[in-house]
Amino acid sequence: MKRLSILGSTGSIGQKTLEVVSLYPERFRVTALAARSNVNLLAEQIRRFSPRLVSLQDRESAEELSRRLALPTDPPVRIAWGISGLLEVATCPDSDLVVSAMVGAAGLHPTLEALRAEKDVALANKESLVMAGGLIMEEAARRKVRILPIDSEHSAVFQCLEGKRREDLRHIILTASGGPFWQLPRENFAQVTPQRALNHPTWSMGRKVSIDSSTLMNKGLEVIEAKWLFGLDLDQIQVIIHPQCVIHSMVEFVDGTILAQMAITDMRLPILYALSYPERLPSFRDPLPLTRLQPLTFEPLDTERFPCFAYAYEAARIGGSAPIVLNAANEMAVKLFLEERIRYTDIPLLIRRALDSHRPRQVKDLEEILEVDRMVREEIEKEYQER
Repeated sequence: MKRLSILGSTGSIGQKTLEVVSLYPERFRVTALAARSNVNLLAEQIRRFSPRLVSLQDRESAEELSRRLALPTDPPVRIAWGISGLLEVATCPDSDLVVSAMVGAAGLHPTLEALRAEKDVALANKESLVMAGGLIMEEAARRKVRILPIDSEHSAVFQCLEGKRREDLRHIILTASGGPFWQLPRENFAQVTPQRALNHPTWSMGRKVSIDSSTLMNKGLEVIEAKWLFGLDLDQIQVIIHPQCVIHSMVEFVDGTILAQMAITDMRLPILYALSYPERLPSFRDPLPLTRLQPLTFEPLDTERFPCFAYAYEAARIGGSAPIVLNAANEMAVKLFLEERIRYTDIPLLIRRALDSHRPRQVKDLEEILEVDRMVREEIEKEYQER
């Protein structure tokens, strides 16, 4: 029985993780949950999965949850809140594995503390590695714990590399669906609304990740994530458009052999692999229907069409504080777009300005990383408040 703490239990990946737990009740047990402010859903999760500890973002949400539960739960659940509660869930002594499923920079601190508490981490929060890849990987190596990727692309690479000699690797090839706009004429981008950008043709994701997928910033962040997860040079990471989303990524070896990982499009499958690793559990899905598949196609990624992707590569090459700036500016741009305060075409312009106005420097620890993140966000918020 593997005991789980889930950071971001009411988000898209958190909910899918709990679906997996419900399908394998004899293999997984939930010990702690952290959510932002969705009191109703967290209350349902408590009744269904019986964690001993839960945490919410603020005191008001925690008090509301206490009122919602009303009668004592069996077993009793303790309700915490704020950053201290979040870190308590991340370091819960009763957990064997921490699922880092929070979205954005907020997931960095608890992910790092989970590693410091010598917990294996199933990682869906790519921003942790974008902002602090060196720090995260050094901590995992120091504590001798594993980081198990949940993103379907990184899970695919992880599976293809399992048992292979690293010196035989030439490239990894991350596949991208292209999102909803990879064939939309560029002159129509200015008319894209939040509702349209949230309508991904293949994957069901949270709001922020859906917008990132439409701009292909998500793929840029995944490149940075892959660099740290697998210890690669950026030149060893390629990205191609694969609209059918059947091949989740590939690995090319020095002899020209390419291994591809193929599976049904269902985020619960890479989640299951991360939770059960190093085992493989019998799937709850039917096998991939090979004889009924539509043709598999591949196309190059147009960086002029999707400049956010190019900015991610640029920030990764610069290193230091540049990826922190990239991530903070992107999160703010997505927020402003979803609030309809900027246009879709303003997203890459805002990110470009943030990178151009920043003087990159080396950052040594969590405090410096979070300070750079805070400064970028405050500058952007101030700029748009004054408009």
